[in-house]
Amino acid sequence: MKGLTHVDEKGVKMVEIGHKDVVYRRAVARGRIRLKPETVKLIREGKIEKGNVLAAAQIAGILAVKRTPELIPLCHPIPLTGVDITFEFGEDYIEVTCEVRAYYKTGVEMEALTGATVALLTIWDMVKAVEKDERGQYPYTRIEEVRVVEKVKSYNSQ
Repeated sequence: MKGLTHVDEKGVKMVEIGHKDVVYRRAVARGRIRLKPETVKLIREGKIEKGNVLAAAQIAGILAVKRTPELIPLCHPIPLTGVDITFEFGEDYIEVTCEVRAYYKTGVEMEALTGATVALLTIWDMVKAVEKDERGQYPYTRIEEVRVVEKVKSYNSQ
């Protein structure tokens, strides 16, 4: 077993990546938010009182990707080349996919996970009024299955 790389008896450190090659990196993360079917319908029809839910989620997700090293202390700042946040609808859910690309010395999985998660949280925030029950609770709403679905490290650009 290799030694501890980030936190050990001497303290905390950011891993040295200076010796690594700059290569193409891509990561795709996906997650889902369960909503009432009526809420999904309102989003699709653009009838949520706060405004365009998907545009807000895309902006929030992209900003989150860019700020990942500020949120996760030992992540390296990465010069990103692209971020895409897309949506798929089900009857009672919206699935968010966040794809992050860069040419760098370390991967972009944490950025993709952060972008997907913040996009999901933003959807929740935008639809709180229609998701709450009469007691102000969220018995149906939940975020689930946030995961990395693909990771690419390639010496050839994609």
